[in-house]
Amino acid sequence: MKVILTEDVKGKGKTGDIVNVSDGYARNFLFPKKLAKQATAQNLNAATIAHAAEKHRKDVEKQDAKELAERISGMTLTIPAKHGGNGKLFGAITAKEIAAALEEKIGVAIDKKKISAPNIKELGEYDVSVKVYAEVSTAFKIEVVDG
Repeated sequence: MKVILTEDVKGKGKTGDIVNVSDGYARNFLFPKKLAKQATAQNLNAATIAHAAEKHRKDVEKQDAKELAERISGMTLTIPAKHGGNGKLFGAITAKEIAAALEEKIGVAIDKKKISAPNIKELGEYDVSVKVYAEVSTAFKIEVVDG
């Protein structure tokens, strides 16, 4: 029996896949748990439309991420920090602080987990990379100054 998976099923496929399974497996396991629908013409059309809409949404998200990466690329972000007399900071500049400064400058929130920065414990300039989307990443500079 051909079915359209409505959720990921281990060993069978991902959401939206059309798979061939035994009748008993479909009737006794997949259908009652709402993991799949029978592959009728109407359901196939709905799945095709949903798949196209999902692809379009992902393309738009990726394009937006590329535009954001262009805005961030090459930017220099200045972060004031308190330090001792020898230029060493009291504490360190974290990804959370970088994300907050970046949001303040460009107006878009970036998750701190997507920011990759070296250990920043002294005044100076540092290169930081940010992963904006799955395949889209960019780099910018951070200047830690006396604050």
